[in-house]
Amino acid sequence: MTERGRLDMAGTDMDPEVARGLFEEGATLVLLGVPEGTELGLDYKTWTLGPRFRGVKMIPPGLHFLHYCSTNSNEACGEIGPKTGRFLSLKPREVLVAHWNQSEDDLEFTRDPEEAERMRANLRELDGYLGPYPYDTLRKWVSLTDRLSQEVAIALQPLSGRVCAFSDVVPELKLTHTKDREEQNLPRNDRECRSMKEGLDRLPRMKLREGTELRFSNIPEQAYPPGSTPAQITQHSMDWSYALNCVLESHYKEQPLSILGELQFAFVCFLIGNVYEAFEHWKSLLALLCRSEEAMKERKDLYLGLIAVLYHQLGEIPPDFFVDIVSQNNFLTSTLQDFFQFASSPGVDSTLRKRAEKFKVHLTKKFRWDFDADLDECAPVVVELPEAVTVD
Repeated sequence: MTERGRLDMAGTDMDPEVARGLFEEGATLVLLGVPEGTELGLDYKTWTLGPRFRGVKMIPPGLHFLHYCSTNSNEACGEIGPKTGRFLSLKPREVLVAHWNQSEDDLEFTRDPEEAERMRANLRELDGYLGPYPYDTLRKWVSLTDRLSQEVAIALQPLSGRVCAFSDVVPELKLTHTKDREEQNLPRNDRECRSMKEGLDRLPRMKLREGTELRFSNIPEQAYPPGSTPAQITQHSMDWSYALNCVLESHYKEQPLSILGELQFAFVCFLIGNVYEAFEHWKSLLALLCRSEEAMKERKDLYLGLIAVLYHQLGEIPPDFFVDIVSQNNFLTSTLQDFFQFASSPGVDSTLRKRAEKFKVHLTKKFRWDFDADLDECAPVVVELPEAVTVD
């Protein structure tokens, strides 16, 4: 989903004085031993690496997303492996060093300050082997991450620091021998399967390897407070403000607008990192924000920020992606239809109401979506009642 190219070690087309200043003040990633043919990217740009590659120079300070796919050179077709990404927060003139681990097909970052200092002292000699940061895509990257702070990114990324396109799973139980399976009352593996169900039952139960899971905010499954009456349950099922406030209270009590950073984090992970779990969370978080009517009246700044975030995100999703995934079950149109309906209700700040109306016009013109059509207007709202509540 990023712009692609071949990394040019010769330099950039920018003014030499500007380039010299960026080289002196920008951060540098020294990435040693990365195999030729590897697909590697920084933020919104992806390259196919040549034999001279040793890293990236002239990187503006701030939060960045390094991502890469190894190539299996033993395969005739040059098979590309799954994508791995890392969020990096870089300081001015910082030098960060990583070595390619051949056995793991992954980059290992060193925290050895002496090695970093040696690399800093030799940057002039390394210059011809370092590709310049893609400043032509910087504006796009900033527009996709302007609400995402280093603190939020660290809190959300896996403890391992790696954002992986495919889940790293391990068996829940180590069942090395037949007797181990018998002790767990599981079917033996040394007998022929008599049915599909028996075959599936023999498969090991898997779980995510500890430290590899994304740490997104937990969205409450129960959208209403304990002890709610049937009428209150119905109300909370239509207006999700209670659930949203629970998320903000649990994760973003001091800085509620940081939830927009989580929305951006999830978007970058699925758009650039190819993480489907992040796409599902992005949908859930977006639905929570768009279907919270009372919160829209009370949190004007949050929703003005949401419109700005969505404006840039929807502008970067390729049209075929809408058709294949985003448009399934009318997810975006139905979710945004609720948002625009709530934004036009009494009690919503006039600035927010006008901004939402302009955004609606923009989306209607760009994607030809009809937000005024009736989507399942007569469908009933199904409400689950607590066990102690009965309806006569």
